[in-house]
Amino acid sequence: MASRFSVEGRVAVVTGGSRGIGRAIAEALAEAGASVAIGSRNAEACEAAAEEIAGRYGVETLGLALDLTRADSIRAFATGVVDHFPAVDILVNNSGRSWGADPWDIPWERWNEVLAVNVTGAWAVSMLFGRGMVERRGGSVINVASVAGLVGQPTEVLNALGYATSKAAVIGFTRDLAVKWAPYGVRVNAIAPGFFPTRMTEGLLRQETVRARIEATVPLGRLGELDDLKGAALFFASDASAYVTGQVLAIDGGQTAW
Repeated sequence: MASRFSVEGRVAVVTGGSRGIGRAIAEALAEAGASVAIGSRNAEACEAAAEEIAGRYGVETLGLALDLTRADSIRAFATGVVDHFPAVDILVNNSGRSWGADPWDIPWERWNEVLAVNVTGAWAVSMLFGRGMVERRGGSVINVASVAGLVGQPTEVLNALGYATSKAAVIGFTRDLAVKWAPYGVRVNAIAPGFFPTRMTEGLLRQETVRARIEATVPLGRLGELDDLKGAALFFASDASAYVTGQVLAIDGGQTAW
């Protein structure tokens, strides 16, 4: 069975792969044998993360700048990846943006920015790398959604309507693209993390009352740890999920099972 979970010899692209959830997924794929290209707005952070992953797991890596609000940056990132790795087998759309405010106080430009990164950016990157997967008749796209796209959240826990809206859109994008690309052997799935300690959530989780309230809604009784995401990502990336597409896996300690 171990061979079913191997991605040795494959190339993976992970957006937002320099830290947090993206970094954990990039490490999981590298540990399972994949070469990894990561991109985010901070080119230096990407290069440093790529170097650390290469040194730890002995795989080939690449770190490049990627601003998902700019079409020219997305195209330049894709060109740089393809120049280095002629074929991409796995794409992880992880980069995300959020903005916390009451629904009527969200600035127009911030709403558009969240949707641009979380939805339009995922679409644009998928089209650039997915074309090669379709032509080669094989590949795996993994979108990082959120439980916020599955269920509503109390204001005091998560007051980010644009983020929740964007993650619901990612789920719809995942399911429809899975159907569109299934005839070409390209699988499209999503993971929907619950509350994990990342830079996006650190301010929220520092509030002890909020943290305690969140933990009380999780049947397993704790927040997620980044290592909890690795197995699910590897499952979707590898042949272990060869007959799985269009699915959304909540990694939330049972929070959406109540």
